[in-house]
Amino acid sequence: MRERTQPNSAGPGDRLIRAGAVVFFVGALATLVTVAPLLLGTKPFPTFMFGLSMLMAVGFLIAGAGILRSVAAGRRQARKAAPGAAR
Repeated sequence: MRERTQPNSAGPGDRLIRAGAVVFFVGALATLVTVAPLLLGTKPFPTFMFGLSMLMAVGFLIAGAGILRSVAAGRRQARKAAPGAAR
């Protein structure tokens, strides 16, 4: 059934994966900005910048949820395609 899917159509979980990637890269950038002053010997950034570094983990979790949602949808579609198959 995948042959009939439009190449630009978003499947279940695709938006979560994309959003997770964006959040992850924002967190990675915040991590680089936060660590740079520590490596350069300048005055460190305020504490909230270290909190922004946690966006990497949040983005990873969001993308993981999107992957799990996509896998679940694929399994449901496979079960519909083979109604007499053993579980």
